[in-house]
Amino acid sequence: MQFPESWLREFCNPPLDSAALAETLTMGGFEVEERRPVAPPFTRIVVGEIKEAEQHPNADRLRVCQVDAGQGALLNIVCGAPNARVGIKVPCALVGAELPPGEDGKPFLIKLGKLRGVESQGMLCSARELGLNEDHGGLLELDADTPIGADVRDVLKLDDALLTLKLTPNLAHGLSVYGVARELAALTGAPLKTPAIAPVVTSFADVLPVKVEAPELCGRFSGRIVRGVDTKVVTPAWMVERLARCGQRSVTPLVDISNYVMFEYGQPSHIFDLDKIHGGLTVRWGKAGEQLKLLNGTTITVDEKVGVIADDREVESLAGIMGGDATSVTDDTRNIYVEAAFWWPEAVQGRSRRFNFSTDAGHRYERGVDPSRTVQIIERITQLIVEICGGEAGRMDDQTLSVPEAVPVTLRVERAARVIGMPLTQAQCADALNRLGFAITEGEGTLTVTPPPHRFDLLIEEDLIEEVARLIGFNNLPTTAPLAPITARVRPEAQRSRFAVRRSVAALGYQETINFSFVEAHWEQDLAGNANPIKLLNPIASQMSVMRSSLLGSLLQVLKFNLDRKAPRVRVFEVGRVFMRDDSVATTDSTVRGVNQPMRVAGLAWGDADESRWDGKPQRVDFYDVKGDVEALLAPLVPSFEVAEHPALHPGRSARVLVGGKAIGFVGELHPRWRQKWDFAQAPVLFELDLDAVTARPVPVAQPVPKHQAVERDLAVVVAEAVTHDALVQAIRATTAAQGLLRDVTLFDIYRPQPLRDGAVAAPGALAQGEKSMAVRLSFQSDNATLTDEQVEPAVRAIVEQLDAKLGGRLRG
Repeated sequence: MQFPESWLREFCNPPLDSAALAETLTMGGFEVEERRPVAPPFTRIVVGEIKEAEQHPNADRLRVCQVDAGQGALLNIVCGAPNARVGIKVPCALVGAELPPGEDGKPFLIKLGKLRGVESQGMLCSARELGLNEDHGGLLELDADTPIGADVRDVLKLDDALLTLKLTPNLAHGLSVYGVARELAALTGAPLKTPAIAPVVTSFADVLPVKVEAPELCGRFSGRIVRGVDTKVVTPAWMVERLARCGQRSVTPLVDISNYVMFEYGQPSHIFDLDKIHGGLTVRWGKAGEQLKLLNGTTITVDEKVGVIADDREVESLAGIMGGDATSVTDDTRNIYVEAAFWWPEAVQGRSRRFNFSTDAGHRYERGVDPSRTVQIIERITQLIVEICGGEAGRMDDQTLSVPEAVPVTLRVERAARVIGMPLTQAQCADALNRLGFAITEGEGTLTVTPPPHRFDLLIEEDLIEEVARLIGFNNLPTTAPLAPITARVRPEAQRSRFAVRRSVAALGYQETINFSFVEAHWEQDLAGNANPIKLLNPIASQMSVMRSSLLGSLLQVLKFNLDRKAPRVRVFEVGRVFMRDDSVATTDSTVRGVNQPMRVAGLAWGDADESRWDGKPQRVDFYDVKGDVEALLAPLVPSFEVAEHPALHPGRSARVLVGGKAIGFVGELHPRWRQKWDFAQAPVLFELDLDAVTARPVPVAQPVPKHQAVERDLAVVVAEAVTHDALVQAIRATTAAQGLLRDVTLFDIYRPQPLRDGAVAAPGALAQGEKSMAVRLSFQSDNATLTDEQVEPAVRAIVEQLDAKLGGRLRG
């Protein structure tokens, strides 16, 4: 909401300067987002009248003008503007004048000089040269009655300020200059000037037949016929200026009048060309398939959920949002129909967004417009039409069907004091509410308020408490120290912070991303196997319709975004919340019934395993690279990995991650099906882990340094190809005779036999096809003494027997 400060002061003019006025509005809940001057600073620019204009002797596009600038003698000024002609009054910069800064940021100083051999004693200015707007097509022409020699800043009121208010949706009563003035009067105590709107003298009794079929759409409809208007007149300069300072360009006189009154009082209206209406008007809900060409040139198709105004043949207007092109006023219009209505906010909300545009009218109606002033607004519009365009007004037609009922709200003074946090008396509360013009009934410690029709936001007691607080002044509230003791929340030593986890992943070469928690529905089916995700009732986009139960889809989308921009190597991660159905979850301060919301950490690696380097050939990242990253992230915890399947991962190149025997996530390569669907040249490797498991950190326990040397034995065990390293290590550690002495098991070699040539015979004792040799180093140690061969050899034999019994393994000959 933008408007000039001078317009606001016409309704309410408190004894405050511009900065203090803006601060008062902001502290009263009407945030002044910006306050800026109408025009940049400049000096010695006056009103001049061109008395003579002759062709420049040495230039085709220049003219030599004799200008009366009130200096006693005519000034000789060379000008190249196409509209420089005798008789017009324009801004004239005298010698020594300082114009607003140009593109170089430096002020432009007017000096006495020559243009093509002709002396120029000043400069005639365009609107752009004065910093008023971007129009530089010619000189800025002033009204014919503007006094010669007057300061242009005074003539055009350029010392005014433009206020831009940032209003929350509950402040619909502040979407007009009068509405803001009403609040300013309550905040400052300055008198509010409410101009009387006298009824226009009517010349005939004709009315346009209007039928309201949907009272739940339109609660009140007012209108009047005006005949014999002249639409070719020029909108008065004062109205054009005010509209421009509200951010609205001038269109035609009738449209300008409608817009002006909307900014003035907050009530949108619409003007129809009466002669283009077929029969009467009907206010109803749309019908499927009906089409309407709007004033902005767009043709839309309505349905049963969109309100319309139709005549006997077709739809003519989109109710509360925008009029139709078929009945728009033109230069040939002579008879008009002026309409102002109350549209229920619920019937207008969201309709503009359906058609991908918004209007000032829709912005106001969907927040709530005062239903009690439609007749007065039409009287004000008619008054301006008759003054500017002429014509004769007909009888007012006003239909009231269903308007909001004022429901009294009771304020308890004791509760208001407790919520606001300062002692309050009933008189203080009553004074604050009286200043707002509310009808109040006082009781024993209570105040009952009947909300006025322009206040749609007063529904519960807390709304009245807010009004009392802002009228008293938020800056006047006492500063009270908290009563409860403030104690630092100490994190247990066995847990690290989420920030520490982020730093750990970043230290591994990953970059953090932050993504929406709502994703495409097919991601859940494809990547998480979730056929019943949590759906959003009102998604911000059609493709972001469900809540995610996995972070993998978001990371793949980030990868796709980067690859489309030729990224050679991608390492990304995210720490975020996922959402899954769980009937065991109850509603608390931090949970929602039926929805489990755990935190996860997920990462993705794509491209070369290392950055480009000169001393080796780059290798693509694989499962083992990311598996190592997972181990580093979980350290000092030692995870284990087991073969498992995941909907998003390659069935032969993925594993479940376990810590202490409990599954905490997955790591693996993207499934070939999804790699092809996402069009990746190579498969990324991903991991996703429960954050609680990652933040867990065992507390170190002091252990004595071994006093005796360890004894090592190397074994080369022949086993079947299907035997895994994990199975081999588990079998060795499970040997009873070795427990208490065995400290470590390290795999240091794997050997597989070469395929035999045709006719060749394997050597005795050689490995057969389908077998492999796994060489491990066993480390034995005792805390009491150095181990001897007699102590170690039985343990080694027991291990060999255990491997033979469990895995079918034998020592390699």
